[in-house]
Amino acid sequence: QVQLVESGGGLVQAGESLRLSCEASASRTFFTVYGMGWYRQAPGNQREWVAHFANNGAAIYAASVEGRFTISRDTAKNTVYLQMNDLKPEDTAAYYCAGKSSETGPYDYWGQGTQVTVSS
Repeated sequence: QVQLVESGGGLVQAGESLRLSCEASASRTFFTVYGMGWYRQAPGNQREWVAHFANNGAAIYAASVEGRFTISRDTAKNTVYLQMNDLKPEDTAAYYCAGKSSETGPYDYWGQGTQVTVSS
């Protein structure tokens, strides 16, 4: 079983930055998590996709965050990051790290979420 653990959320003012981290771990030595990325869910809203790494390694972004957010990874640390700049109140949400057990399957690994609150 793979576990994803997020960190780095917090309360910031509009225009400020935050960096989220997501570390993947498992009980076995060798494991692969495909398509790691980030989703978010604001109160009363459905969970929405933010960004992820495609199978070819390209970073893909939702239009609402492109140009402000950057997804990156450190494969040696099994960690994915989300650098969020120029944060807006509408970015307020619980942010979830996600991954897949197979290259073409659905997202079946989820973190517990980390709260990001942006005040105006």
